[in-house]
Amino acid sequence: MYQTVQSADGTTISFEKTGTGPALIIVGGAFNTRMSPGALVPLLAAHFTVHVYDRRGRVDSADTQPYAIAREIEDLAALIAAAGGSAMVYGHSSGAVLTLEAAATGLPITKVVAYEPPFTAEENGRGSLGWREDVLAALDADDRDKAATLFLVGIGADPEGVTAMTRQPWWPGMLAVAHTLRYDLALVGDGMVDADELGKIAVPTLLIDGAESPAWAGTAASVAVAAIPGARRLTLDAQDHNVDPAALAPLLIGFFS
Repeated sequence: MYQTVQSADGTTISFEKTGTGPALIIVGGAFNTRMSPGALVPLLAAHFTVHVYDRRGRVDSADTQPYAIAREIEDLAALIAAAGGSAMVYGHSSGAVLTLEAAATGLPITKVVAYEPPFTAEENGRGSLGWREDVLAALDADDRDKAATLFLVGIGADPEGVTAMTRQPWWPGMLAVAHTLRYDLALVGDGMVDADELGKIAVPTLLIDGAESPAWAGTAASVAVAAIPGARRLTLDAQDHNVDPAALAPLLIGFFS
């Protein structure tokens, strides 16, 4: 059963909480909803009160225009308040970017884990998101199939694999939230790490990447770690962007405990 909280601009944000112990909020990436963490939640719920939520514009959360990253940070602030006034936060992909941005603003976040924030431009030292304009154009035309396909290929998915995905029964669910891809693109920006902004983070921070992920993931983790005072980095063997909850959970439990 989901609950709701009101963000600063009046937007209703839906969330669920499970377990007992210190508050832990999970922030999903592109296409993710509060259901996306799946098997990760029960693995963590024995140690923490785990909060999962629908980012604005997704499933049971409302939306208010115009969009701004600051509004998503306010959404997270409202969740932290509902969780008791402070929380640890784990973010995945664009949710990792949002988590880092929120920590840099000084929200009452006590610890941060970021899994593969998609700062994809650092490996060549310049912006590498030229495909983003095509995604935005497809969204402007209300062609969610095209937008989702272009996005997935743009972030490194195999085109044949994406074609296979479009035939899966869960594809319509992805399309249902595909309009929020423009929010994920806003978070990623030009794909470069803003070292000055991340340098404002003053809480324990762990960057994680998968050994089987594209090269940008490891590069992004190393650059982000260098920018955040006292941050640590871990690389998970045999993992990629779709990290196995069984491999991830022990790291989260160890760091957050």
